[in-house]
Amino acid sequence: MEREVDINCDVGEGIGNESSLFPMVSSCNLACGGHAGDERSMRKVISLAEEHRVNVGAHPSYPDREYFGRRSIKMSPGEFRNSILSQIRSLESLLDKQGLGMTHIKAHGALYNDLARDRELAVRYLDVISEYRDSVPLFVPWGSAIGLEAENSGFTTIYEAFADRNYEDDLTLVPRSSDNALITQPKEVLEHLLIMIKESTVKTLHGKRVPIKASTYCIHGDTSNAFEILMYLSEEFPKHRIRLKK
Repeated sequence: MEREVDINCDVGEGIGNESSLFPMVSSCNLACGGHAGDERSMRKVISLAEEHRVNVGAHPSYPDREYFGRRSIKMSPGEFRNSILSQIRSLESLLDKQGLGMTHIKAHGALYNDLARDRELAVRYLDVISEYRDSVPLFVPWGSAIGLEAENSGFTTIYEAFADRNYEDDLTLVPRSSDNALITQPKEVLEHLLIMIKESTVKTLHGKRVPIKASTYCIHGDTSNAFEILMYLSEEFPKHRIRLKK
């Protein structure tokens, strides 16, 4: 039986490789001003996504352009609300002008990781984006605080896993400060991904097989050889009866 998978990619982050990546992905998470991105970059990526039939989701983060959204920031409830909503709404407005819809919301970097483990922050975040509860699914990690709270609050969730990141035994991502955080060899990315797709488990950094559920898989657009990884996957998928969801 052939399997259909959604491959998503973080984009609009200043790398400028979207035109190369988009033929090989089906969804993208577009930086909308928090850690990267501005109106000009969003317009450009939206246009490319429409051309290549790639779904566009918002990729909000802590307002942290200096560290690319990869550090946690303590914010007042008001500051947090204003930052997250302004990011999502800026993208939504540009998509509306193109007659397109926002297909999902996926938090970025430190915010993604904090939401995965901090129930209180997850509840606050869901309250901030409550206007999207009935219209926009959330990309979330399986078994996470944000996933559980989103489902309990009536949001539609789409479980995500990372094809190019190593996992700890508790399903948290190996910190980027570690030399083993990223999987950069295309063959190793494929092997990592196939286990998740076919067996619903992930091989952790320590060699354990841990159950995981996902229906969308991320390749980071800012990885130096993202193009080579995606090209290899596109060539190998048919051999494993897998096709890209487009």
